[in-house]
Amino acid sequence: MPRLALLAALAALLLPAAAGGNTQLLASVGPGFTISFTDAGGKPVTQLDPGTYDVAVDDQAEGHSFHLRGPGVDERTDVSFVGKVTWTVTLKDGSYTFFCDPHPSALKGTFKVGTGGAAAAPPAAPKASATKLVGTVGPGFAISLTDAAGRPVKTLEAGPYAITVRDRSKSHNFRLLGPGKATTVPFVGTVTWAVTLKKGTLAFFCDPHRASMRGSVRVT
Repeated sequence: MPRLALLAALAALLLPAAAGGNTQLLASVGPGFTISFTDAGGKPVTQLDPGTYDVAVDDQAEGHSFHLRGPGVDERTDVSFVGKVTWTVTLKDGSYTFFCDPHPSALKGTFKVGTGGAAAAPPAAPKASATKLVGTVGPGFAISLTDAAGRPVKTLEAGPYAITVRDRSKSHNFRLLGPGKATTVPFVGTVTWAVTLKKGTLAFFCDPHRASMRGSVRVT
């Protein structure tokens, strides 16, 4: 057999073994107030063996996110994201929680890996009276303040708000002028601020790039 033909035959044998080696799990959120985490056959996951898994996430609503959290794992989709994504995660002995960031008390579930352990509870939901907003900065030169459905806000009514800030870059930060809240420039992660907005102009910007990364909202 010629050398090129031999190499092609070997590649055909090796490629299937290299791909799809992990057990697949299915995660879904939306379009209504539904969230699920199942095996490939659609059976709800309650117990898994420790190991590496491919999690195929189907996020079907702008107003929701799918957040998987537990020992060694903290993966999420953005509230504004609609589409499909696959995470490769290594699950360890313990308890895992999946939930929607804007609706952690209504859209949530848990499962155990191995012998299990203390449940990793989702973050406490903001008080019902607080309107939810989302602030995002990075990973590029972008900054925004949106409602829970991902729509940019232009005007707001004075009152209490729960603002979830997603800081995606070590080179940027998110500062909210007025309430006096800010992430640090090296910080990358998510925080939630409880603030009370007063009438006037609410400004938000990145400290290192204030000239180009900024915005404002009128509070009535």
